[in-house]
Amino acid sequence: MTMTVALACVQLPLAALLYGLVVLRGWRYGRRYRAAARRCALMDVDPYHAASGQGWYGDDLQAAAARLVLDGLATVNHRGNLRATGGGAGTGRGAGHPLPDALLAALRRRTAPAALGNLEQRDAELRSAREQFHAPVRAAAEALRPAPPRPPGCPAAMAALLLIGGMAFTTAAVADRVPRGPVEWLAAVAAGLAVVAQLVLLDRYGKVPDPAGGRPDPVEARMAALRPHPALAELAAGDPEAERRLRVSRLRVRRSRNRGRPRRRTAPPGRPNPSAGGDQRGGSG
Repeated sequence: MTMTVALACVQLPLAALLYGLVVLRGWRYGRRYRAAARRCALMDVDPYHAASGQGWYGDDLQAAAARLVLDGLATVNHRGNLRATGGGAGTGRGAGHPLPDALLAALRRRTAPAALGNLEQRDAELRSAREQFHAPVRAAAEALRPAPPRPPGCPAAMAALLLIGGMAFTTAAVADRVPRGPVEWLAAVAAGLAVVAQLVLLDRYGKVPDPAGGRPDPVEARMAALRPHPALAELAAGDPEAERRLRVSRLRVRRSRNRGRPRRRTAPPGRPNPSAGGDQRGGSG
């Protein structure tokens, strides 16, 4: 048996073994992914938890405010400022859910109407209540996620170095002499293809594959199935203007007074007031 044939007999099974390990790794992760997806489908999720990852549009605070508006516990004006109504200002009535109740308590603590963005940034009690509400479910959801494949460690690095050395030796041995006969030519081609396949595999070294095939995170898929929040959907159907004002309210973070109508400008003494009606010129005709 010539050197070329011997190298082909070694490189071909080695390439098949390496790719088999990659396929096995992906199959094991895919099995964990499918099991996690089944557990997430059965998970009981509060719609406010599902809305918490929506950023400024349709998030849990907007949903809580929508619930208060629908229940008549709060109102939102054209500037996006929220105010507790007469029924919401009393301590005996609540929304019946921890998050809207925390938002209602924040409105009761204010002496003036406030925007959602301002409350989210400046009201420490609201932030604390919001975090306490979401923390247990976030931890439980994180535990349901399938653990990703571990990146290669030191043994894998040593194996990669040995593989590189074997490929270099095979390339030098095959290129050292011209093959003789069809058997050696076939063995040389097979050994060369095996080396190329191993090079492609090394290009993926250190990268965590996606055996899930681009499918979404199972926890995120479960949360997306509960969006938009029912309170936001109900408010958008019944009062689209109030739903639009809540979006504005979520973006506003600066403090501002809630004036019912614009202030009239006053003119300096001796000049006509542009905001007053009628002819302000003095003298008689």
